[in-house]
Amino acid sequence: MKRVVLFLLTNFAVLGVLSVSARILGIDRFLTGNGLDLGMLLAFAALIGFGGSFISLLMSKAMAKWSTGARVISQPSNQDEAWLVDTVKQLSARAGLRMPEVAIYHGDANAFATGSSKNRSLVAVSTGLLNGMNRKEVEAVLAHEVAHIQNGDMVTLTLIQGVVNTFVIFLSRALGYVVDSFLRRDEESDSPGIGYWIASMVFEIVFGILASIIVMYFSRRREYRADAGAAALMGDRRPMIDALHVLGNLHAGELPKQMAASGIAGGGMMALFSSHPPIESRIAALESAG
Repeated sequence: MKRVVLFLLTNFAVLGVLSVSARILGIDRFLTGNGLDLGMLLAFAALIGFGGSFISLLMSKAMAKWSTGARVISQPSNQDEAWLVDTVKQLSARAGLRMPEVAIYHGDANAFATGSSKNRSLVAVSTGLLNGMNRKEVEAVLAHEVAHIQNGDMVTLTLIQGVVNTFVIFLSRALGYVVDSFLRRDEESDSPGIGYWIASMVFEIVFGILASIIVMYFSRRREYRADAGAAALMGDRRPMIDALHVLGNLHAGELPKQMAASGIAGGGMMALFSSHPPIESRIAALESAG
């Protein structure tokens, strides 16, 4: 329940900030007495599309800590925590990265990396994953997350999300205006009617579904790259393959919706909407790598 409330409050806050920004900039007035101002609409769509994505990116590390209850290891309190911090430090050095924050959270098997940039990142692992894997397998999972940071995956997915969001907002309103104009072709008024708002809403839902397919496709591709990156950082494919085998037999922990694509494990109701490829496909890709 906490995650849902936090997710809703955050999205309402982001939407409020962007709406006020659009009003101040005057780009929310794309519906004019002379019709639809496409340039103004594109500027509005870009502000909402990219603005929402980048605000979420900037807040991602704090949101991850709040929503999962992750505890950052500032000073290791036992040997396991000391090993975790040291392992991430070594992997980050090999990847040429600044040391990310390392955290533990209570939950079923999962791990994730997040942050606004390569130098402001967080790697977190669940107690379920730590208890279900040996150290070599946990190291492979940590290498996978460090590879995500090394590849700049958080920023890349944000840019992709921003682009598709912009097109969803632009096309839904442009086509909504076309539909409304057709329905009102015998009327003298140039102001959009209720048909514009209904059509825009329907188009936004349809295009939003198509956009999520595109974003999830890129999310799945980056998982293959992070698996390969983990193998490169460790100098051996076997630990990552073993970790995936174990992960396939564990109950994967569910992450908050806004972070689902960041985890080592994930999925969706259908393949097209899944943030992660099947475990079997990931193992096969590693085994077939030269």
